[in-house]
Amino acid sequence: MGSLYKYYKPLTSICFSPPPTKSYLLHSIKIKTLFSPTKKTRLHRFFTSLTTSSQPSIKTIGGDAPAASPSSELWLYNTMSRKKELFKPKVEGKVGMYVCGVTAYDLSHIGHARVYVTFDVLLRYLKHLGYDVRYVRNFTDVDDKIIARANELGEDPICLSKRYCEEFLRDMVHLHCLPPSVEPRVSDHMPQIIDMIEQILDNGYAYRIDGDVYFSVDKLPEYGRLSGRKLEDNRAGERVAVDSRKKNPADFALWKSTKEGEPFWDSPWGPGRPGWHIECSAMSAAYLGHSFDIHGGGMDLVFPHHENEIAQSCAACRDSNISYWVHNGFVTIDSEKMSKSLGNFFTIRQAIDLYHPLALRLFLLGTHYRSPVNYSDVQLESASERIFYIYQTLHDCENILSQHHVTFEKDAIPPDTINDINKFHDTFVTSMSDDLHTPVLLSALSDPLKIINDMLHTRKGKKQTKRVVSIAALEKMVRNALMVLGLMPPTYSEALQQLREKALRRSKLTEDQILKKIEERTVARKDKDYEKSDAIRKDLAALGIALMDSPDGTNWRPAIPLALQEQQVAST
Repeated sequence: MGSLYKYYKPLTSICFSPPPTKSYLLHSIKIKTLFSPTKKTRLHRFFTSLTTSSQPSIKTIGGDAPAASPSSELWLYNTMSRKKELFKPKVEGKVGMYVCGVTAYDLSHIGHARVYVTFDVLLRYLKHLGYDVRYVRNFTDVDDKIIARANELGEDPICLSKRYCEEFLRDMVHLHCLPPSVEPRVSDHMPQIIDMIEQILDNGYAYRIDGDVYFSVDKLPEYGRLSGRKLEDNRAGERVAVDSRKKNPADFALWKSTKEGEPFWDSPWGPGRPGWHIECSAMSAAYLGHSFDIHGGGMDLVFPHHENEIAQSCAACRDSNISYWVHNGFVTIDSEKMSKSLGNFFTIRQAIDLYHPLALRLFLLGTHYRSPVNYSDVQLESASERIFYIYQTLHDCENILSQHHVTFEKDAIPPDTINDINKFHDTFVTSMSDDLHTPVLLSALSDPLKIINDMLHTRKGKKQTKRVVSIAALEKMVRNALMVLGLMPPTYSEALQQLREKALRRSKLTEDQILKKIEERTVARKDKDYEKSDAIRKDLAALGIALMDSPDGTNWRPAIPLALQEQQVAST
């Protein structure tokens, strides 16, 4: 994993065009009639969408605008019950979802990226199913780590945290994560936090010591039900100081009295600041109520953070209830969790300085969200190569469709294409409804992409009956799947150019240098100096540059460097 350090350069800004306001396709499509709704309803909805929407919807795979009620089942793994459960919202057609945000004292790392890409896909799929989602993701801007970093740098803690909140939001834009409905910050919600602590005290679940307020875990017999830990197994530590004044070592701070050099707020117990866990209980209740559908975060939050959240929320309100606790697995390096505290992390910025942000997103989605994913250069190179192939295929579609006026008449779609669409649609529904099994869906994209490429480039494919109509239908299907996965770029051409630029940076070559090598190779081939020709190809391949010969000449594309290809083969 030394190569990211090896290649790393000062951070540069990455600009993306705003989302397109018109169709990616330049052709118009008209529909007169299509299959009998009783036999081909989903295809009818699919092709109807080609005329009813100028921009691909993330809400349907080729369907029209979703109805008020959801159109498909969804099963989610619930950490509380330790099994997959059928998702049923508390209010029909509406979902309340709270995801714990970052503690903003530094740039976010790849582990953070996995959390928020995971819940962005959940958000997109819920919207696809037709749910109205209220998504709350907080910022922790008052915390021991923030204060320590601010004192180290000689900055105001709130100002430092604000700066890193803004940097985090830039990272989320790069990764195509949709903005939450609300992004509350701790520093803006002291009244709500203080009110909740008062309620917990009034209900007898907390006690005061010299300006501090602690939650008494002994008062809650159910404490430990989320993590499965027994009370006697709990220990002090985990973002809290060991304090001999506590009744139980596992008791945790709701309010901390002020200390020199720390920000503070007035409270009924004297000046101070909140403990870590109380903020999410207070802010989730403020925006979603005490009872809502989904609470999410990384699996490292199961204990103590989410366990303590449950305790606080139930102590403040007896009716507090969250239906589904959803947690994603770790990003690891050499089988060890990536984290700032261990010093074995790469920031999102470091990664996207060398790889396209959507290649990073594809890499993260290539493993089921609850499984650990091992971060490595070969994995990112593989994701980069794969996403280049996807966008190149769809860009080629775009080019050919711009030359045709496609009209769907009765029986316009060939039976083979209908079968391909049905097969992919079934895989899409099955995989996504089964606890967001994105690796299965990504794998399923291979078939329609191969079919499209055959129709575009092979002699047999070009002769296929109603070829352009089939290409249009398959392209739309793939494009909508990418929208649900958050992998759709503003334009294919722009994404392809960015992927090439990243490959050049990794190879430490310029495009002029590559074109010069292509020229030298062309001359060598004309002179029948095949040894030199092969050597040039191999030298470039070693740097992650693949040459492609065609009747029109030689082009280049990003590829996995040869050494990493060999490493990939050895590992499998």
